[in-house]
Amino acid sequence: MSETETRERTTRATDTDTSNLKWLSGFVSLIGAWIFISAFVYPTMSMTSYWNNLIIGAAIFLVAGYNYYRMSKGLSTSIGSSSFVALLGLWMILVPVVMDVGTAFWSDIVSGVVVALIAGYNAYAGREARAGAPAGTA
Repeated sequence: MSETETRERTTRATDTDTSNLKWLSGFVSLIGAWIFISAFVYPTMSMTSYWNNLIIGAAIFLVAGYNYYRMSKGLSTSIGSSSFVALLGLWMILVPVVMDVGTAFWSDIVSGVVVALIAGYNAYAGREARAGAPAGTA
């Protein structure tokens, strides 16, 4: 295989991976919106849990949305923002242990797991893409 063919194949693989990362960031942003809205959906939350869901949900929505916007403009993923969102997802997993969340127990845990996994993957794959190797290879 010639060098040009190798370069084109790598470029196509990287473009596809970037597109996937963009849509994953958009999905995480929507989960952040759900966490925000869930503060109004579940009536038996404590006031602390209510404010936690509002603040953390808004932060996930905005930061993951920023990453989506960034990638839709052709820029690479922000590893720092993806890592921050992954940490916020881990926090959402711990929330039911730390505070009384009432009926939002499983919603917070499942949302936190999905956010942490996808944002963590985005940070990892973005690091790989930035290093010049196609994501998923190392």
